[in-house]
Amino acid sequence: MEQTDKAVPDAASWWPGRERGPGPDPGVWRFSAVSHEASVPRTRHAVRDRLLAQGMAGERYQELVDDLLLIVSELVSNAVTHAAVLSPEVVCELAVTADRVRISVVDGHPYRPKAQENDPARPGGRGLLLVKSITLQAGGECDVERTADGGKVIWASLPLPGPGAAGAGPEADPDD
Repeated sequence: MEQTDKAVPDAASWWPGRERGPGPDPGVWRFSAVSHEASVPRTRHAVRDRLLAQGMAGERYQELVDDLLLIVSELVSNAVTHAAVLSPEVVCELAVTADRVRISVVDGHPYRPKAQENDPARPGGRGLLLVKSITLQAGGECDVERTADGGKVIWASLPLPGPGAAGAGPEADPDD
C-alpha cells in the first residue's frame, strides 16, 4: 500500500511556535491500495494508526475512531468488490479539521451505488446502509459524487466529540 504520510496542513498547523490545541492535529492523508480484498484491513490499519498519531487516542475519541474504522472497512470493501474490474486502485483519503473527520474512498468505476433496504433473506448488500446509519447517528453526513475522470468518491464526514465527551478528563466541562 502506498501511503502519502505527509499532511497537507493549514498554515496554523505547521507554524513555528504554535501551541497544540485541545483537539487532534489537522491534515489530509491519502492511502492508495490495489483493488484487492487484502487492501481492506491494510487501509483500515493505516487509517487507525494515522488517527491515533493525530491525537485521537483515549476514551474521548473511542466511539468516533470505531465508527470511522467501520466506515473505512465498508467503503474500501465495496470498492474492491464492485469496482476492481474498472479500477485497479482505490484511494482512501482521511481529512481532519478542527471540528470534523472526513473519510473518502475513490475508485474509477462510474456506477453510483445506493444503500439497499435491509432484507434479512438476502446476504450482503447492506454496507452502504450501515455507513449511512452510523454517519447519521453520529451527527454527520455522507454522499457519493462523480470524479473528473468518470469515477466516483464516496465519503462520510463525522463531527469531533466536544470537550465534555466521555473520558475527556481534564478537558471536561466543569459544569457537568
